Amino acid sequence: MSEQLKFSQTPVVFLHGWGLNHQVWSQLVLALPKELDIRTPDLPGFGLSPCPESYDIDSVLTQLAEQIPDQSILIGWSLGGVLAIALASRYPEKVQKLGLIASSPCFMAKDNWPGMEGRVMQQFAGQLQQDLALTVERFLAIQAMGSSTARQDIKLLKQAVLSLALPSATALQGGLELLATLDMRQEFAALTLPVFSILGRLDSLVPVAIAPLLQSLRPELQLAILQKSSHAPFISHQQEFISLLLPHLSD
Repeated sequence: MSEQLKFSQTPVVFLHGWGLNHQVWSQLVLALPKELDIRTPDLPGFGLSPCPESYDIDSVLTQLAEQIPDQSILIGWSLGGVLAIALASRYPEKVQKLGLIASSPCFMAKDNWPGMEGRVMQQFAGQLQQDLALTVERFLAIQAMGSSTARQDIKLLKQAVLSLALPSATALQGGLELLATLDMRQEFAALTLPVFSILGRLDSLVPVAIAPLLQSLRPELQLAILQKSSHAPFISHQQEFISLLLPHLSD
């Protein structure tokens, strides 16, 4: 498909999810057309990125904005997607087009909005206090749950985590707090730029039931569902994922 598409030099920026780092994109980047200008910054406090003193949305967005060129195509996975919505809303000059991978403007379940149950989030927060590494590992397992390639997916996710130092407790707890408290639905609906979304039908963290709700918030949203994928479609179903992604990156 990439042979028929023409790509500009618009920067394409990928933001990873909670507990991980930029290495999670390494296999995808190798498989994407070489002419794309791809950037994979680490979220603040993860991978090689310094941790802000106060892990709040303002500090996180300020630090991220410094790493994102103006007029980028910004693509966020999981927590990275929520932050991408916030960034596009607060720094509109940074984002030309927004993409969400297995992400929701509101991760937590609320009235008439499917998402993660509060008790599950509280369990993770409690476990973090006792064992950082084990909690991250459990979270990775949930991300792959439902995928027919779950074992291989977990292996690749763990490789990404272990390739760099484990994030600090401050970043892990702060990231969970953002997932638990951010509700970007109004900002998502108000964005004045093109937005696309790729969901996995078997995703246990971002239920596919949000698809019609996303569409109602943004009737012009370009939304695709990978039928056999769970939370990490760019790992478990790379070729299918790329075939959905590339049209959004072309001129």
